[in-house]
Amino acid sequence: MMRLPKFDYRTPREIAEAVKIMAGSGPEGQFVAGGTDLYPNMKRRQQTPRTVISVMRVPELNQVTGDGKTGIRIGASVTLTDIVEHPLINRDYPVIAHAARMISTPILRNMGTIGGNLLLDTRCNYYDQNYEWRKGVNFCLKKDGDVCWVAPGSSKCWAVQSSDLVPVMVAIGAKFRLASTLGERMIDAAGFYNDDGIDYLKKRPDELLVDIHLPPLNGWRASYQKLRRRGAFDFPVLGVAVWIQMDEEKNRAGERTAVPVKNARIILGGIAPSPIDVKEAGDALIGQPFDKEHIQAAAEAAYTKARPLDNTDFVMNWRKQMTRQYTLRALEELSDK
Repeated sequence: MMRLPKFDYRTPREIAEAVKIMAGSGPEGQFVAGGTDLYPNMKRRQQTPRTVISVMRVPELNQVTGDGKTGIRIGASVTLTDIVEHPLINRDYPVIAHAARMISTPILRNMGTIGGNLLLDTRCNYYDQNYEWRKGVNFCLKKDGDVCWVAPGSSKCWAVQSSDLVPVMVAIGAKFRLASTLGERMIDAAGFYNDDGIDYLKKRPDELLVDIHLPPLNGWRASYQKLRRRGAFDFPVLGVAVWIQMDEEKNRAGERTAVPVKNARIILGGIAPSPIDVKEAGDALIGQPFDKEHIQAAAEAAYTKARPLDNTDFVMNWRKQMTRQYTLRALEELSDK
C-alpha cells in the first residue's frame, strides 16, 4: 500500500493568510484544494511538500458570480460537480459544464476543483508510476532522473498537459487571477502554459490561483471533444476545443443573414506539454462560410499540426489520425446549433 509522507496541514480562512503561510513555507510548501491530483502524486513520491496548505475553506475561492452578459467569475475551489450542476454555467457557458462533466468520475468530481484541473500536473507513462517502478528504470527527466524515456535524445520533458478544461479556457479566452504576498496579477489562459513537461506553468510557486474569469458571450460559441479509452475516469489522450464567432448582417429585406466566420480558434490538448493553438485551422474558417468544405479544411489543418508522442494510452499515430475526426465532431456540433 502506498502511504502519504508526513507533512504539516494548514487551513487558512482568507487569501492573505494562505499566501502568507506559503511565503513562510518556501519551496517546501504546496497549495491544495480537493487533492485528487496532489495526494496520489505524494503517495508515489512525485511531489513531497513538507507543508500542505488547504484553500477549500477560503470563502472567496468558493463563489460563482456574474452572467453571460458581463462574464462569469468562478472561484478556484469551486468543485467540478458544482460546475457541472450550476444552472448559470449550464445556461451561458455549456461548454464549461460539458468539459467538467468529462473529467474522471462523479465521486472524484465531488472533491476535485476547477482550479486543480487547470493546474494539473503533466502526465506520462514513465512518470505516473510508483516510486519502485520509476527506480527500476532509473527514473526519468521529470523526476529524479536525467533521461526522457519518451525521447532519450531530447533535453526536454515531453509529459503531456492532460486537463479537459485547459483547452476550453484557452479557446474561449479566459483569464486567471493569481495572488501572492507581492500582490495580484491577471494572466490570459493562452499565456499561462509552458511547452515544457517540467516547468509547465507560468506561475510562481508562491502564487495562489484565486479565480477564473470567463469573457462575456458576445456572439461566440464553443465545443469540446475528448478521446479516451473508457467512457469515464480516464484522462484525455486527445482533447479538441473549438471556438467560433459568427457575424451577422441584415439584408435588404431586413432579415438577419449569416455571413462568413468572423473569428475562430482550435486548441488541441493531451498531445503536448501545453495546449496547442492550431492557427492554421482557425485561419481555414475565418472569412469563409461555416460549411462542410471549410470545416473539413480546418480538421485537416489540425491533423497536420498534431504530433503526439508515445507517452500515453493508444498508439501515437492513431491519436494523430483521431485529431482530424475529433476536430470534425467539435465543429459539426457547432454547425448544428
